Amino acid sequence: MRIIAADDEIYALQHIVNSIKEAAPDAELHSFMSAREVLEYAKDNPCDVAFLDVQMGAVSGIDVAKQLKIWQPKVNIVFVTGYDEYMNKAIRLHVSGYVGKPATKDDIAAELNNLLNPVMPEEENKLVAKCFGNFDVFVNGKSLVFEKSKTKEMLAYLIDRRGAAVTSGELRAVLWQDVDTDDNTHSYLSKIKKDLLVTLNKAGLGDVFVTSWNRYAVNVEKISCDYYNYLNNEPEGIKAFNGEYMSQYSWAVLKYD
Repeated sequence: MRIIAADDEIYALQHIVNSIKEAAPDAELHSFMSAREVLEYAKDNPCDVAFLDVQMGAVSGIDVAKQLKIWQPKVNIVFVTGYDEYMNKAIRLHVSGYVGKPATKDDIAAELNNLLNPVMPEEENKLVAKCFGNFDVFVNGKSLVFEKSKTKEMLAYLIDRRGAAVTSGELRAVLWQDVDTDDNTHSYLSKIKKDLLVTLNKAGLGDVFVTSWNRYAVNVEKISCDYYNYLNNEPEGIKAFNGEYMSQYSWAVLKYD
């Protein structure tokens, strides 16, 4: 879990840092004393949780939270402040939590155990797939970028199939539902299959994509997935469930069996 802590008062910052370390000793923690430092870091570095002081000089914690949400929509914002007057603004931002100063180990632990967007434990040599809400995939905390958008959709469909093999014809019918599956879609499918394999190989995860003669699948043993965890009744999967499943794809239907 990657955590940001920010407060413009040195003693307040040290206190929240110590509380976070006690509550989550294994977390990767980065602390900052200004809004500028937070934004400079967060622009290129994904984080799971941000504990922000509401008042941080010229740029408030509210403004920092708004920008973080733009860059990282799934980041969990927890405001840490001694002023209850900011509660309404925090609620409107759909933040994960709100704790008063001085925040204790128990306060921090309670927030981390009830995050708005639960953090899936990272596992080495695995692709992390988030299916609830919009579909996305991650490697070492960073979103995997494909050359073609259809590549990501194909991977989403294969993950949805949970290791069951599909044919090129099925992939073409799903990925181009409103288009006749002609020679053009056949050629484009070949390109996105190559894009998927090249991208996964660069990430050291080429064995996620399993191919044989006109059969394509994913190796579910190499994937950490909130949907799979949900189907297995695992706590992190239950917490991650929000009623939405691969929202950007019209073919995606949540299966409960």
